[in-house]
Amino acid sequence: MLRYQTIPVTAFEQNCSLLWDDATPAPHEAAVIDPGGDLDRVLAQAQRLSLSIAQIWITHAHIDHAGGAGELAQRLAIPIIGPHRGDADWIAGLPQQSAMFGLPPAQTFTPARWLADGDTLELAGHAIRVRHCPGHTPGHVVFHAPQIGRAFVGDVLFAGSIGRTDLMGGDTDQLIGSIRKRLWPMGDETVFIPGHGPESTFGHERRHNPFVRDA
Repeated sequence: MLRYQTIPVTAFEQNCSLLWDDATPAPHEAAVIDPGGDLDRVLAQAQRLSLSIAQIWITHAHIDHAGGAGELAQRLAIPIIGPHRGDADWIAGLPQQSAMFGLPPAQTFTPARWLADGDTLELAGHAIRVRHCPGHTPGHVVFHAPQIGRAFVGDVLFAGSIGRTDLMGGDTDQLIGSIRKRLWPMGDETVFIPGHGPESTFGHERRHNPFVRDA
């Protein structure tokens, strides 16, 4: 069965997640979603869980989500997958982003695979669905694991809020459209893991989130 664990990283308390199938032989093949930094802590937790990280999945290329991806890919000799090609300029600017916030230098990278809406990723025999959800950034993607009723949504949606849209490529109307057209159909009972803060369900946000609740 798929399992996951979330590890807040960097001063931004960004939710980096490890995803794996505990029914496979140890060390379990795993993906790490949005390794924004604090890589030694992420790797130590993977070791405690008997995981072998084989893939890096990126929701979008803001520094707190993608700042550690290039270094981790080099250290483990594993591919970076995602985000959508719309975030290419954000990836190119990762060194400038890290300098701006006083973070350790971040490497640029070229994903082994750019993602598009409707793509599927494979992890330990499980199909993980990809939805392109622009608005916070042009190339933001979301990873949906229907087997366990979970979605890793990056900075598209938060408990009680939505992602900011005042940075390069942001668009509020586009973001709200992404949430309503591409997240809500995953089902009210789906639990989402946001880029920051606590988990919630799509149903709860449809009823109570002031930015996107149903009329």
